[in-house]
Amino acid sequence: MKALLQRVKHARVRVDEQVVGEIGPGLLVFLGVDKPDTPEVADKLLDKLLGYRVFADEQDKMNLSLEAIQGELLIVSQFTLSASTRKGLRPSFSSAATPDQGELLYNHFLDSARRRLARVASGQFAANMQVELVNDGPVTFMLEINS
Repeated sequence: MKALLQRVKHARVRVDEQVVGEIGPGLLVFLGVDKPDTPEVADKLLDKLLGYRVFADEQDKMNLSLEAIQGELLIVSQFTLSASTRKGLRPSFSSAATPDQGELLYNHFLDSARRRLARVASGQFAANMQVELVNDGPVTFMLEINS
């Protein structure tokens, strides 16, 4: 399972011109689900993401986590994160989870995050989404947990 996280001032996601998720300061997370992923893998990734220290402390060092600053979280499913780009000029999605498995684990991740944070927003699984953000820094990291 992969999470591309971006520290943001604010972010929003639209589906059919309607805002379906929006946050203020916090993390925008694009989530990719692979075939071998399980709920346990999702839980490990969420633990790492919520504890990952990407926010500045009093000395302006990246030393604080999303939980520590009580930031907001926007989770967007991102099927293309599971693409293999090693060969050729066209991505291969053979390692990506099936739509049913991907949706199940995306919802598990989202539900678990909502139990732990006060403010969690989301995109819409398998929809054509438009994402707007102001990246703070810019700060962007790829987190990956393998089964």
